[in-house]
Amino acid sequence: MRGIASVDVKGKTILLRLDLNVPIEDGKIVPGPRMQVHACTAKMLSDKGAKVIILAHQGRKGKPDFTSLEQHAKHLHHMIKKDVAWVDDIVGQQAKDAIKIMKDGDILVLDNVRKLDDDTNHDGQIVEALSPLADYFVLDALSVAHRNQASVTGFTKTMPSFAGPHLLEDVEALEKLKHSKDIVFVLGGSKVEDSFAIMKKWLRDGKARKILVCGALATLMLHASGHKVGDSMEFLNLSNMEAHCAEAKQVLAEFDDRIALPVDVGLSVGMERHDREVADIHKGQIWDIGPKTVELYKESIFNSHTVVMNGPAGVYEMDAFSKGTRGVLEAIAQCDAFSLLGGGHTITALEKFGIEKHHFGHISLAGKALIAFLSGHELPGLKALEENEKKFPLKKD
Repeated sequence: MRGIASVDVKGKTILLRLDLNVPIEDGKIVPGPRMQVHACTAKMLSDKGAKVIILAHQGRKGKPDFTSLEQHAKHLHHMIKKDVAWVDDIVGQQAKDAIKIMKDGDILVLDNVRKLDDDTNHDGQIVEALSPLADYFVLDALSVAHRNQASVTGFTKTMPSFAGPHLLEDVEALEKLKHSKDIVFVLGGSKVEDSFAIMKKWLRDGKARKILVCGALATLMLHASGHKVGDSMEFLNLSNMEAHCAEAKQVLAEFDDRIALPVDVGLSVGMERHDREVADIHKGQIWDIGPKTVELYKESIFNSHTVVMNGPAGVYEMDAFSKGTRGVLEAIAQCDAFSLLGGGHTITALEKFGIEKHHFGHISLAGKALIAFLSGHELPGLKALEENEKKFPLKKD
């Protein structure tokens, strides 16, 4: 993929697909690190004299977080410290008129692309309406690259297209994983179906040396391996994780020597922490991995060449049950291996513990797209950019 950073964009009109999808609390958006990163890309293109048209989404129709991008434009203005216009339109005359009067360096945010019913198709009215008004398309969000939608892949069929700097950083990290062997995975969190997909792909490819299991996944796999899990059995049933028990048994049977389960856990009994060996769980809920497990996991991490962590080790939001997540993250920060961290809760935990991000090889904000890649799926947004360079080669001076 070719990057936009090396292209002379002065005077060019650029359609910039970002991911500005953020949480909403009491009707107000809550900007996070993803928006800050994307603001840098918009500023970079604006500083180089491009006319920057931002395409993005927020929520889904029928959901509480589905809203316009007016607030997003205001936050971008404060982050970029430049004027950022917003128009209550995407493909209509109002949007077209706003684009036509743009000057070099201007930044314009069009409204939520998910207001268009056909954006979920790989072709849509947005491509037909905006292509004649722009010179280049830039995708700078791995977090939407797993979607074959008009605002992600459609413009690559109509104009020269490029990867933004943030997307290129993500892709560089993923390429390192592709060519890595003996990878240690730390898989936690509550989305066990994602963890199983990752496990199967890398174990069967022979590239995963060890899977260090924690979080809700550890509870399920301890149960599947025949251990009692105390009051966590109710959690497994209520969350429908028990339905994955057969899959857990199958994975354990196939790859038992490369899957590390906790040897002790942090139990919540009356909201207080009690560390117990896994053979000594009678009551309480499993809310963390135990100190012996942390030390065993640290040993695997320190002896690795590549480490991937997705999801926390326990209920890190509570100090008493944050020891596992903190211990694992500190080990990854201290080891010499190339490390890739993903998952919103993993990143929030870093901020909670005050661990500097520069200690890690790469921290991905991509969410589901990262899971899709780690699960072995092709990302349509990346494929479209790769194919675009052949279709629209830039003329050399």
